[in-house]
Amino acid sequence: MKALNGFGFPVLRFNFRGTGLSEGEHDHGKGEVDDVRTALDWTDREFHLPLVFAGFSFGAAVGLRAVCDDSRVKAAIGLGLPVAPIDGRAYDVSFLSSCIKPKLFVSGDRDQFGTPAQLEKVIQTVADPKKLVLIVGGDHFFEGRLSEMRDTVAGWVSGTLNL
Repeated sequence: MKALNGFGFPVLRFNFRGTGLSEGEHDHGKGEVDDVRTALDWTDREFHLPLVFAGFSFGAAVGLRAVCDDSRVKAAIGLGLPVAPIDGRAYDVSFLSSCIKPKLFVSGDRDQFGTPAQLEKVIQTVADPKKLVLIVGGDHFFEGRLSEMRDTVAGWVSGTLNL
């Protein structure tokens, strides 16, 4: 959020249905894709600007599904994309093999929800253009490494969108 806002982009942060004070019930990724689409629609109506999507963990897994075929979204960022099963849940990211917009994936090299080898294997199947950055010493939440993650996002956005 801070990296994108640093470019002057308006940023919308929200909780998915059933999280925090949000109404509704968790829908195991199905309805949450619609939540992302609704957020994109609202942001587009309010600001009428090209959109950059960034999602973290579950938000990356379902958000990327929503934005890959949305022409308003010019670039997509997945932070801490879970690639190993979590509590019996596995995320299907095979749709990324046909997602041709610029994509950045950032994870800690000690992420609990995917080893570097698992992540690299998944990213190999993702369509270009793409970039994977592993933050050395970072866990799933980038604890103690948030500034490195933010700098990585800012540098990629600047170069990708020619800012």
